[in-house]
Amino acid sequence: MAGLKLLIGGKLVDGDMTMEVVNPATGEAFATVPRASVRQADEAIAAAKAAQLAWGRMPYAERQQTLIRLADAIAARSDEFARLLTQEQGKPLPEAQGEVAWSDGFLRHYASLELPDRVIQDDASGYIAVKHRPLGVVVGIIAWNFPLLVALWKIGPATLAGNSIVLKPAPTTPATALLLGEVCAEVFPAGVVNIITDANDLGPHLTQHPDVAKIGFTGSTATGKRIAASGADGLKRVTLELGGNDPAIVLDDVDVRETAKAIFGNAFLNCGQVCLAIKRAYVHADIYDAMAAELARLAEEAIVGDGLEQGTQIGPIQNAMQFEKVKGFLESARADGTIVAGGKAMERAGYFIAPTIVRDVTDGMKIVDEEQFGPILPLVKFDDVEDVIARANASDYGLGGSVWSSDVARAADIAGRIESGQVWVNQHIAIGPHIPMAGFKQSGLGVEQAEEGLAEYTQMQVINVKR
Repeated sequence: MAGLKLLIGGKLVDGDMTMEVVNPATGEAFATVPRASVRQADEAIAAAKAAQLAWGRMPYAERQQTLIRLADAIAARSDEFARLLTQEQGKPLPEAQGEVAWSDGFLRHYASLELPDRVIQDDASGYIAVKHRPLGVVVGIIAWNFPLLVALWKIGPATLAGNSIVLKPAPTTPATALLLGEVCAEVFPAGVVNIITDANDLGPHLTQHPDVAKIGFTGSTATGKRIAASGADGLKRVTLELGGNDPAIVLDDVDVRETAKAIFGNAFLNCGQVCLAIKRAYVHADIYDAMAAELARLAEEAIVGDGLEQGTQIGPIQNAMQFEKVKGFLESARADGTIVAGGKAMERAGYFIAPTIVRDVTDGMKIVDEEQFGPILPLVKFDDVEDVIARANASDYGLGGSVWSSDVARAADIAGRIESGQVWVNQHIAIGPHIPMAGFKQSGLGVEQAEEGLAEYTQMQVINVKR
């Protein structure tokens, strides 16, 4: 991949340094891309600051149309984006194509959102209205699991609200963001969108910068805490979409075969590297053995390989560090439970883990209590609903969760008692740009998506007129 540049002040520029991008399916570098210096980070923030006032004064409808043009421009290069996503992130090409399509849909929905003034009073004595004003310069920092989609989760609402933005992708997946920078350079006025890369060294500088008004972050809880602390002195606004340990509660009246298929798909999407993926399945004792056997069958039959190879269903772990972390979870699974499928790193180039189902585990074990963020699903047996609700809630995380039953009313009642920002019935990862997304406890701060998420990129102001 040659020719990718940083986007600073409307210009595509070389970095003061370079870095290699590794294809996780081979473990070998496939591209060299620019890497920004502190000087270039400052230039990006200065460019964003200089551009924001005029952009914020642009008519709202024109900003909406700019997002439509961005969606059109991405769609015109969709094949290029999808192939690059697979090369640097590892997900199978159909999943990469799906990410591009989702990105298009999210952008187009953002362009339809509005935050109209809310009139509180309008009578002979006075006029009072609540307005939403841009914050200024936003820094967006994103994770490596969805490099295009999550980039647009920041760029879309931030710019629609009238802010400018400096986006920093994860160091292991910078290429897709830089390709996005080429598109943004053609669509936005100079300085409104800036995209720079680093080797995990520029984050604190960006988040502490006095000209930055807000930080939007998607990634781990540990990093989110550091970002919140970093911006505290300046009381910067923060939106943090962090880790999860999503429980799926499977009641005794489900169709085992169909439910297992759905749970497997929602646990192993993107090789399990999804914040909202099912991370632990609580299965009723009456169907526990049957569910374990069916999930094991699905895991053994899944086709694991290079995402560019036709038929691949599950790709590699995205990077070497995460690969080693997931292997540690395999050791815990082997020590504490019974592995009925997978359980090992695959003997081939790249960062491949065989899809793993582990049974006979329970709460208090690492494999259940901690987020694996890889292709491992622990199965926990239960026989009392009140007990399983308490166990599902006994976590520092609360991002998502699901309840599975043929009795929808019963399942919905249980779902309402789960301490997670989004809880689904007979489905999982059912998200969309029109659905607010938030996390309980250490899974996040603030809201993304829908009007609520857009409002996070604004400052509320009350205009109070005496007549």
